[in-house]
Formats: sequence, C-alpha cells, structure tokens
Amino acid sequence: MKAEIINIGDELLIGQVINSNASWLGEQLNKIGVEVKQVSVISDQHYQILETLKDAEKRADIILITGGLGPTKDDITKQTLCDFFNTKLIFHQPTYEDVEKLFHSRGLKVKEINRRQAEIPENCIPIRNTNGTAPGMWFEKDGKIIVSMPGVPYEMKPMITDFVIPKLVRQFDTHIIYHKTILTQGMGESSITEIINEWENNLPANFKLAYLPQPGIVRLRLTATGDNLIMIREEVENQVRELQRIIPDLIFGYDNDKLEEIIGRLMKDKGLSLATAESCTGGYIAHLITSVPGSSVYFTGSVIAYSNKIKETVLGVKEETLKQYGAVSKQTVVEMAEGIKKLYGTDYAIAVSGIAGPEGGTPQKPVGTTWIAISSSHKTHAQKFLFGEHRGRNIRKAAVTALNELRKVLTRETL
Repeated sequence: MKAEIINIGDELLIGQVINSNASWLGEQLNKIGVEVKQVSVISDQHYQILETLKDAEKRADIILITGGLGPTKDDITKQTLCDFFNTKLIFHQPTYEDVEKLFHSRGLKVKEINRRQAEIPENCIPIRNTNGTAPGMWFEKDGKIIVSMPGVPYEMKPMITDFVIPKLVRQFDTHIIYHKTILTQGMGESSITEIINEWENNLPANFKLAYLPQPGIVRLRLTATGDNLIMIREEVENQVRELQRIIPDLIFGYDNDKLEEIIGRLMKDKGLSLATAESCTGGYIAHLITSVPGSSVYFTGSVIAYSNKIKETVLGVKEETLKQYGAVSKQTVVEMAEGIKKLYGTDYAIAVSGIAGPEGGTPQKPVGTTWIAISSSHKTHAQKFLFGEHRGRNIRKAAVTALNELRKVLTRETL
C-alpha cells in the first residue's frame, strides 16, 4: 500500500508553524506497513487542493489530509472536498452534540459559526473529534481511501490512532516494514560507508540502508520488508551483529537510545558520580546530562569556565599552563578535568575547551579545534578534535563526542 500526506495551510509554507504532522503521520503509517511516497504542503486555495488531490489519486492508495477545517472563512477544505466528490454538506447531529458538549464544559455558548462545524460532506464517514469541534472525514472512491482531519496535532492524533489506523488494518493486507537504527559516533558518513561498503553491497534484496547524519552522530537505518515478522527481525539482527563486528568502536546504541541516557544507566548501575568543566560548550554537556530524569543520582554539577580567570581561580588551572600552552590545549583541559573532579569529589569528570567560532582561530589552532578530557580514578585521557567552522554544530559535536568518550571509558573501566 502506498500513501500520500497532504498538509494544508499558508502558515506551514511561510514557516510560521513547523510541519510536525507529516513526520508523525509517516511514522504511524510505516508501523502498519504502509509506505509513504510523497508529502505535499499546499496553501489554503480551492484550486490547489483540488489539483493536489487529483495528482495524489494517481500515486497513492491512501491519502491523508490535515488542515483547513476550522470555522473561519480561510478554512475551505470541507467545501473543496464536496466539490471533489461531487456531493453537498449535510448537518450531522452527533457531531453537533459533541460541539455543544465541548462548549458547555467550558462555560461557552455555541455560536452559528461553531454550529457549522457539524456540517459534513454527505458521502463521508465522520470521525469523532474528542479534543475539538471539527470532525475528521473518511472517504472511499474507486478503491482509494481519502481521510481529512484537523491540522491541530492534539485533535488529529487521536483520530489516527483510535479510528484511521485500526480501520486501515482491518480493511487492507499490508507488508511488514521493519526498521533497526544503528547509532554511531566518531566518524562521518563518507568514512563509514567506505568501511562498511562490502557489507552494504551484500545486504539481501529486501533490505535497504539509509545514512542519517546529524552533528556528531551518524544513524544507520536498516529497513527490511516481507511477510513474516519473526523471520525479518531475525535476519535484521544477523545483519546488525555483522555490522557490530566491522565497526565495534563506532556503535554506541540503537533506535531511540541517547548517549546521555546510556551514560546515566552505566553510572547508576555502578554507583558512580560525574561532574563537568565546560568552556566552549557553555554548559551544553551538563544540559544533556540533566535532561535525563534521575540524573541527580550521579551528576554532581558543572563549572562553565569560559574565561581563563575561572579556569585558574575555580578549577585550579596553573597560570603558567595557560601562558605556555593556551586555553585550548591538552595541558589545560587535563588540569580542568582533574580540577573539577577534585573540587566536586566525583569519580569521573569531563572537561572541554575549544574554539567554537566563527572567530578566534589561528593557523595553528583553526576554528573547531577542541580538546576533550575524561578523568577517572585510574587516569586522565585527553584528545584533540577538529570539528569545523560552524559554531552551533561545533558545540553540539563537542558535547556528543565528550559524552561518547566518557561512555567508552566507563565501558572499559566498569564492565
């Protein structure tokens, strides 16, 4: 089964509202084996909606539409659907009763403009809106399914999960689409593809690999299709085990794993503590760590040592170290890590110092030069990285790299 998603709204086209509906709908369809072939974002114009629907009919078996169902004049989707299906609006009493109930619960009176929300195309199956006034509408035409829903996510999502997806599953036989995402850190996608090229070329015909890079991390999404979930899952796991053999040092997790959560589990299991000393990342590492519920069990705190004065007076970095080697150096970052570990009395510490940019670089230390140190009771290890010229990406790369370096040290020392 092939699907197309049509999101209606000028606010989406001008960037006023982020189109989160498309990605969420694609995910829900994929779970039941429906392949999304196209996503279209269009304006609130009668001719554009009609033309897009006509084109989508040629490509897709299932068409999901969001947006344009409000009570105001700019919301024209409902009337346009009447024109498309050559039908008329009728008053639907159960929908009106839902509208009335919602308004009364809020101490409001139903106005004529809201009463019109209960008018729906005569040939549709109404989908109840439990969180708003505009019902969804299910149409069937020449074997095609067309569903129109509100654009407000908290109104649309229950329609999908409670009505649309169950009805699609009952009505159609679909293939299984199974995903497994391998999370890697420490190497770019072009370098990874060179290493795993032979493995990728030998994947079964029903497998596909996608490279999904983001600052500091490359996700490898392995997708398999078929009719037997148990067999597909087993073959995927076999392929993942082979990949683990090829790039063991790059893989840090799978699917929805996050480095900060992995580190949290490792530290909790061993009863360990952690502190951070950050310069160029400005507290971003601490932010990621504390975004994990329960991180107070193992995370003691952080010092944002952005100036050399704080590096000296708080972390104990020697004045001569800064003068001789500079703030962005192995010597400085080692002293920062050991200083914060001693100051907060923790088992482990992360320290980062670098040139985030866009200014401040030199031929010897270009923008993106970053030193990361991990200190434990066993030793302090420091490494230099060159992240590039974009400030935001440099901060993100430095943070995830620092977390992964800690993960590797924890793995070596505690397992």
